[in-house]
Amino acid sequence: MAITAQMVKDLRESTGAGPLDCKKALEANNGDVQKAADWLREKGIAKAAKKLGAGRMMNDGLIGSYIHHDKRLAVIVEINCETDFVARTEKFQEFARNMAIHIANFTPKYVRREEVPAAEVEAEREIQKNRALNEGKKPEAVIEKIVDGRMDKFFEEIVLLEQPYVKDDSIKISAMLNALVSELGEAIQISRFARFKIGENANADGESEE
Repeated sequence: MAITAQMVKDLRESTGAGPLDCKKALEANNGDVQKAADWLREKGIAKAAKKLGAGRMMNDGLIGSYIHHDKRLAVIVEINCETDFVARTEKFQEFARNMAIHIANFTPKYVRREEVPAAEVEAEREIQKNRALNEGKKPEAVIEKIVDGRMDKFFEEIVLLEQPYVKDDSIKISAMLNALVSELGEAIQISRFARFKIGENANADGESEE
């Protein structure tokens, strides 16, 4: 089976592994994405999922920042890890800088989907359901699938971890984080951020409940 760019992209998003590793895994498993993901885990390449949210203590880290050249836009973001050793690595510091730049450009409101208030989610879902109903008569199951797809786009617009990376839209922020965890061997999380722009009364502020 020919390995397509979309197949590699899907595997990257689910495992956080690099593109070459993903391509190799797909080739070894005849294009089966699930088997390729299992293959990566067995090889120890996709370790991030086990480390994220596994109750590990992340009391170290650093604050990444970005100030636009005109001094009218600024972002600060807190990235946590387990040890000062990892916090001082070039990879970790580069990730923090890149997250600040990304937030400056993509203006997310929350770090993760679970932080979006239930009332906001329900209101948006109702809007999308009414929109789907007004587009023509469809079976209920089809309408629900349409709404689910549009809700994914809604979350992508406002949730940092679900956004495509500003410098490479083939990879999501969540996959970048997973790849960093896998590479550095520690639990890492984006805890919170704040974005400030002159003339705006409100800033996007994401905070972790952890």
